[in-house]
Amino acid sequence: MQQYIGTKIINAKPMTRLAYNQFRGWELPASENGTDEGFLVEYVDGGKANTAEYAGYVSWSPEDVFERAYRPAAGMTFGQAIEAMKLGQCVARAGWNGKGMFLYLIKGSDLQSGLKYGFGELIGEPEFVSTICMKTADNKLVAGWLASQTDMLAEDWYIVGEPA
Repeated sequence: MQQYIGTKIINAKPMTRLAYNQFRGWELPASENGTDEGFLVEYVDGGKANTAEYAGYVSWSPEDVFERAYRPAAGMTFGQAIEAMKLGQCVARAGWNGKGMFLYLIKGSDLQSGLKYGFGELIGEPEFVSTICMKTADNKLVAGWLASQTDMLAEDWYIVGEPA
């Protein structure tokens, strides 16, 4: 299955309404058009599995509804890449020259806890904010990465996976 992003990350593949009903072992109701184009959608962020073939909850979505809600996770905008990072994913650009480079988000609360600082014990103690980090091609971490104009306008962002 191919990954898509909308308000959540899902797996999906094209499938007609009839093929979905056959996949589920259901008879197509007489009132439904089996040739309707759509997508088999697997929700991977929770929900009890409802088929043996998939780990997540599976449903069918009509093509027009699906295409208004989701975009392929390969070929994302920078805004979608940021949303993916907020969902705990690592992202990268196809246009980057360095191999193995990616970005991820570190939450301010995780920084605060890891550095054992900023617990409000002192008056005026600073609060940590979330930051985007880059894992570089030479296996270094850069905290506080800043996007270039090219990065912000690119539409070749893709999801690498979750941080190790």
